[in-house]
Amino acid sequence: MTFKKSHISNILFVIVIVLMIIPQTRKPIQVGLHSIVALFSPLIIDKEDQVLLSNYDWRLLDSNNTTSTLEQAKGKVIFVNLWATWCPPCIAEMPSMQKIYDAYGDRVVFLFVSNENQEKVTAFLKRKKLSIPSYYPLSSIPKEIASNSIPATYIIDKKGFIVVEKIGAANWNSTSVKKLLDNLLLEE
Repeated sequence: MTFKKSHISNILFVIVIVLMIIPQTRKPIQVGLHSIVALFSPLIIDKEDQVLLSNYDWRLLDSNNTTSTLEQAKGKVIFVNLWATWCPPCIAEMPSMQKIYDAYGDRVVFLFVSNENQEKVTAFLKRKKLSIPSYYPLSSIPKEIASNSIPATYIIDKKGFIVVEKIGAANWNSTSVKKLLDNLLLEE
């Protein structure tokens, strides 16, 4: 009996490894694994460890080819997500991103920023039935929210303090994120 359980475990392990090697199945498996990680909420940075955004001079192009700047969002609650269509953890957290955007998009400035080709991003969002606003950088990102990894997500309060910095997938539609956004929106 023990031999069979161990034998079955080994066979399943080999199957998963083989599926990870095959390009057509690798991405869906990676997205599925990251979806498990994305069940958890991001942590709020302790007040004494929060960093103040020093530069709002970040120019972005939206999907309508309109140029905007981070400066235009100054004094508002800002949600920045750096992502890509080829990134499994980015894809895994997109459903929760869409839900939090649907709930707060009229009160929080959402910047979903990708370095990819605009047509590719637009096609991806359409295929996934996502209506999040996509942006493309036209200038260097402020150093406090620059990341070598994606997804990278930041929530910035009205005073410019980074209150959440999350590298990797998370559940952005969680009760704790909604409570945080509600509190940040009430602050003067």
